[in-house]
Amino acid sequence: MRIVVMGVSGCGKSSLGAALADRLGLPFHEGDILHPPANVEKMRSGTPLSDDDRWPWLDQVANVLRDEGAAVVSCSALRRRYRDDIRSRAGGLVQFIHLAGSRTLLASRMAARPGHYMPVSLLDSQLATLEPPGPDEALTIDIAGSPAAMLDEALDYLKGTRS
Repeated sequence: MRIVVMGVSGCGKSSLGAALADRLGLPFHEGDILHPPANVEKMRSGTPLSDDDRWPWLDQVANVLRDEGAAVVSCSALRRRYRDDIRSRAGGLVQFIHLAGSRTLLASRMAARPGHYMPVSLLDSQLATLEPPGPDEALTIDIAGSPAAMLDEALDYLKGTRS
């Protein structure tokens, strides 16, 4: 089982991803750690990443999924072509869970994360880049729900998509 918990910064990818991995007995990989140092510095300085910046990172995400065989990875996966690339290179079925919420809620969550390199000022660029997945591509979960309800919704979805 290869799972990507996706969405813009502040949506809770890491929290839900870690909870899913724990519940499913799978390794969890924090996508932020997979970024090249130059990407982290660019974001820290308030500069949005370009497609060219993102491809090496997306390669790492796909490699983790391929090499692990079964894992949960957090990754923004903002564009459909990013998700398609991950799917094609991961070596098997990849299930995406998209976490979505209001700009206000996302910004408040980002502001409450002390020490994270992603500034709130980059939220609008991520939202502008996001191509929300359709139901043919992913489950979308509203982040306004409780963590327990979000986990249950994700687990129910995954039970129905295993192959």
